[in-house]
Amino acid sequence: MIDTKLISWNVNGLRACMQKGFIDFVKNENADYICIQETKMQEGQAEVPLDGYHKYFNSAEKKGYSGTAVFTPHTPKEIILNGMNIEEHSHEGRMITVDAGQFYLVNVYTPNAQDELRRIEYRMQWETDLLQYLITLDQEKPVIYCGDLNVAHNEIDLKNPKTNKGNPGFSDEERGKINQLLSSGFTDSFRYLHPNDTGRYSWWSYRFNARKNNAGWRIDYFIVSDRIKDKITRADILSEVYGSDHCPVVLEIDMETGGGTK
Repeated sequence: MIDTKLISWNVNGLRACMQKGFIDFVKNENADYICIQETKMQEGQAEVPLDGYHKYFNSAEKKGYSGTAVFTPHTPKEIILNGMNIEEHSHEGRMITVDAGQFYLVNVYTPNAQDELRRIEYRMQWETDLLQYLITLDQEKPVIYCGDLNVAHNEIDLKNPKTNKGNPGFSDEERGKINQLLSSGFTDSFRYLHPNDTGRYSWWSYRFNARKNNAGWRIDYFIVSDRIKDKITRADILSEVYGSDHCPVVLEIDMETGGGTK
């Protein structure tokens, strides 16, 4: 069995997270792909001391905002920034697509709907366009889609569903879009292996001792094409890892990655 190991983590500022153990974490995990969201930096603003890793950045035009990155010891067949190729989605550095040989890896930082759902219209357009993009990729080869998707899918995925109903990240509109995604040939890897696990969250507010009290949300995902779901060997949430208001999530899957070996 050849397992590929992937990690996704919203680091809430890569430079800050590097001061909190990020580099040691990456080295210890020895993953094939590290997918980062909310880098909040331009490429070259800080040295990322990971020898032996290729480093790919998609930064927002606005400095200190959003941004994604992928670090890998492999040589991908292709790296695609802003893969949807839609002008309005190309300014905030929210997507990197990796052609990893046997599969496409799509690393995404989903736009937040914001307080009082101020940005829900844009969020819905993003989701519509992204789903079409994922379906198009999936027609060519299987897809692994990961990142901070800024939505808790079901009540089991957050501590206080009743008081958060209708709030950003748990609105009917956002939950409807993830329902649509999962009914279009894709599987939530964590729920595939852990359908009934409760209290498993990947984000906690910095307020109200939320992490200490585990009053969190599961909004970070690995979602895979249905036809490779049986190849999933591990899907986990690394809640013991600090350094951000999110913790990393991990996927191990019996698929070979393209490019050079580790």
